[in-house]
Amino acid sequence: MRLAIAYDVSEDANRRRVYRTLQRYGAWRQYSVFEVDVTKTERVELQDELESIIDPSDGDRIRVYRLCQSCQDDTTDIGANPPDEQSNVI
Repeated sequence: MRLAIAYDVSEDANRRRVYRTLQRYGAWRQYSVFEVDVTKTERVELQDELESIIDPSDGDRIRVYRLCQSCQDDTTDIGANPPDEQSNVI
């Protein structure tokens, strides 16, 4: 299944860990946004791992969207190329 995952993590170290975790599963699309292709089992594992990294008391938040095939086919990119991969990692 294809997922879009957006994250807002306040602490630099935790943000790096979220980024590196998501990088193992898929492609970085925009600042704090990844697209990943995972099985149902991998989705559960990924969500558990992400939950162990973030600190909700600091306002950290991750949102996972499932992208159906119709949604994937109807995706449009507008504007500049994605940012340099290193510019998102502090």
